[in-house]
Amino acid sequence: MSFPRAKEYTPTNPVMKFFDEKLPLPRLVYDAVGAGYPVPRNLSYFWNFGVLAGFFLVVQIVTGVVLAMHYAANAQVAFATTEHIMRDVNWGWLMRYAHANGASFFFIVVYLHIFRGFFYSSYKAPREMIWLLGVVIFLLMMATAFMGYVLPWGQMSFWGAKVITGLFGAIPLVGEPIQIWLLGGFAPDNAALNRFFSLHFLLPFVIAAVVILHVWALHIPGSSNPTGVEVKQESDTLPFHPYYTAKDGFGLGVALLLFFAMVFFLPNALGHPDNYIEANPLSTPAHIVPEWYFWPFYAILRAFTVDFLFIPAKLLGVIAMFGSILIWFFLPWLDKSPVRSGHYRPLFRKFFWFGLVPAMIVLFICGGAPAEEPYVMLSQIATAYYFLHFLVILPIVSQIEKPEPLPYSITEAVLGEDKQAVLGENAKPAV
Repeated sequence: MSFPRAKEYTPTNPVMKFFDEKLPLPRLVYDAVGAGYPVPRNLSYFWNFGVLAGFFLVVQIVTGVVLAMHYAANAQVAFATTEHIMRDVNWGWLMRYAHANGASFFFIVVYLHIFRGFFYSSYKAPREMIWLLGVVIFLLMMATAFMGYVLPWGQMSFWGAKVITGLFGAIPLVGEPIQIWLLGGFAPDNAALNRFFSLHFLLPFVIAAVVILHVWALHIPGSSNPTGVEVKQESDTLPFHPYYTAKDGFGLGVALLLFFAMVFFLPNALGHPDNYIEANPLSTPAHIVPEWYFWPFYAILRAFTVDFLFIPAKLLGVIAMFGSILIWFFLPWLDKSPVRSGHYRPLFRKFFWFGLVPAMIVLFICGGAPAEEPYVMLSQIATAYYFLHFLVILPIVSQIEKPEPLPYSITEAVLGEDKQAVLGENAKPAV
């Protein structure tokens, strides 16, 4: 391990010694989640969401493999096989509801994970690569979720595929050929369903591979913490096991209670009733919406209603929609503040809680609402603020604000004045 405070694994049991010499899996576990991985002692429950995201990824892979055994990627029978899974396959209804709601919970914990990163500036050096890989994971999740939404072949599946792939048609010159190439024709049909199913099955394993890189990159600098102060000595840390395995276990228990409450009592609450109607290319739904976790970006897409110079409104919407996520790649260089934690950045904190968070809430609401007033105007205002926040406000605030005093060490932040940690440099602990 390159982590500076990691302790060397020294097996005492003869069996463990044998395995450590021949196949060092015990060492890997020890270094990854054991005492060989010391973490800051002040981590809050906001640091639980990475583990929860990993758990729900496993849920999605396991349930998805089982569902794939009974699904047929054919436009003539896809809807019927979905109903067959629900009605005839033993525990098929549980697998499908766990998979559908598991996707929602996966996105919930990832959104919370991302916004924790925004508030605590987890993207700052030396953790830039962790952040960049995290954004890649999010993009892969969105692609996987979109293709999964198509598979039941209900009305929203078909028309969602039609609308989203139609966005590529807005690209000048090459847009229409790309759209035809993606669909394998002029409209979603067997070819599109087959390739979407294949990619939907493949991409979760790609996500798992990037997650491994994400965790690997995390273990080099170590975890961030609520103060943003780097670990200075061993008293600032605790072994991951048993302290944080217990804390993560509690968080997982709470998440599972909520998850199974949804699966057993509200399985369709986050879905759309039109998707229980078989796809009909001749009948357009009154209100086409994607799944709820796409709503903010769908609202950004629809916020552009007027052509600008020679650029069509549709193309502007497509550029803004993709740009709203791609902008996250540049956060480590847009935010120039020397302080990480939002707790010690008063001006940043105001713009975060009273600017970015309300703007995202408005985008979530407007993305799921009909394309009519006042939702169009609200989505335009929220979209404008969203881009202003990251491109203008954040760089300016990071340059002009005066941060509050930081504690000298993590130990001081937790326990008050720590003579050994302070070493005479700070007579009083930060309040």
